[in-house]
Amino acid sequence: MSKLRALWQASVNSTKKALAWNVEDWIPPTEKYIFSFNAKQEVKKWHLYSDSEYGGMSTASLEITETGNQLRGVFSGKLSLDVNENSRWNINRSGFCGMRSKKFDGFINLDLYDSIALRLKGDGRCYISTIYTENWVNSPGQEEDNSWQAFVLAPKDDWYIAKIPLDRYLPTWRGNIIDSEMEMNPSRIVSMSLSVNAAAGVPGARSGPGDFNLEIDWIKALRTQ
Repeated sequence: MSKLRALWQASVNSTKKALAWNVEDWIPPTEKYIFSFNAKQEVKKWHLYSDSEYGGMSTASLEITETGNQLRGVFSGKLSLDVNENSRWNINRSGFCGMRSKKFDGFINLDLYDSIALRLKGDGRCYISTIYTENWVNSPGQEEDNSWQAFVLAPKDDWYIAKIPLDRYLPTWRGNIIDSEMEMNPSRIVSMSLSVNAAAGVPGARSGPGDFNLEIDWIKALRTQ
């Protein structure tokens, strides 16, 4: 009888260990790196855009620089409200710049996460975090990805971790909020971006034309629930 009981207990312990291992293997980590600006080649994952593509005169750059023996991304430039008189584009606003990641190889699946976190050192301006998902909101004939945006205030001269719940990202169409109840599909993310414009965005943020400078350490997905 004692041998049978010992065999039974050994079987129970083995089953518990197997179940514990399977559960831990299934639960994802509480955070997932999306971008880390700790190597020179990271800039190759991004491309820049600005109003200069449409006749504006704003400029932007993205560099990986070394500060205190650590590498950081620096998104900087100058916002201008001026428009090139010889432009063939009839633009009605200027003063914006952005950095957008090149499309992922397939999709980034953040379905098991609920927030985006960015470690930033800013200049007091308000920046815009954009998530691009596979096109299903826009008309099928349109090639543009769906965009979801949220404001990020970057305090001046201090490192700051901004945490944005995914449900705070609003659906937009060419910079304008879509007045409709829609939900992002976090399992079909194709790209991300950070941008800045001369408008303040949130109360208290620095605004207007002029220089901008944003240092970026990393961008992560978080599971806080």
